Amino acid sequence: MPAALRAAGGEAVARAGGRGPPIYPRLPMIYLARHGRTPYNDEGRFQGQGDVPLDETGLRQARELAERAVPYGFKALWASPLRRARQTAEAVAAATGLEIRFDPRLMETDTGDWTDRSFAEMQAEDPDGFEAWRVGDPGFAFPGGESFQEQGDRVVAALEEVEQGPQPALVVCHGMAIRLALARRRGEPGPGPNAVANGALVPLDGGVAAADEPPSATQTAAS
Repeated sequence: MPAALRAAGGEAVARAGGRGPPIYPRLPMIYLARHGRTPYNDEGRFQGQGDVPLDETGLRQARELAERAVPYGFKALWASPLRRARQTAEAVAAATGLEIRFDPRLMETDTGDWTDRSFAEMQAEDPDGFEAWRVGDPGFAFPGGESFQEQGDRVVAALEEVEQGPQPALVVCHGMAIRLALARRRGEPGPGPNAVANGALVPLDGGVAAADEPPSATQTAAS
């Protein structure tokens, strides 16, 4: 049973005290899932909007995510069209029977001139810029690419459309897209340093602390 459902059930018993009908809190209706691991995640390399596929661990994480998604009873499945998110969403679609709706607004940050470069290279070449990216500075922008502000605006616009459709809904996307969505939901300007594990299932209104992570979860930087 999903963690959110277990938590809801436990709270219902406690509140009802075993007497009368249980009272269930409202469950989150929009969930965000990060794609499975890629070779770039494993190597510590900026992939941005490059079409990098999942590695073997990532494919396993996608299958685990699909299994964990079934009990939620999702009515809609959205995804970034980038290959790593598409492969992850396809696993969920196979398990749930849902049709995937792809939306380019859910793609990862355009990492511009940093695309395909390693974290170590960029930390040595641009230590101030690298640190701003690492801590999720709201004012950060990739040279030749996109700013967190620009990405956050498009991700929020996509999620507003998701909220107008069938729910509960699952959105398969990327680490920074999820961090920005959660930050905007909290009224914060930047993504901050909170990492999202590959394959994690995160309630939009619950945040990373409420994430449902796969058995083979890997903590890799959003890139």
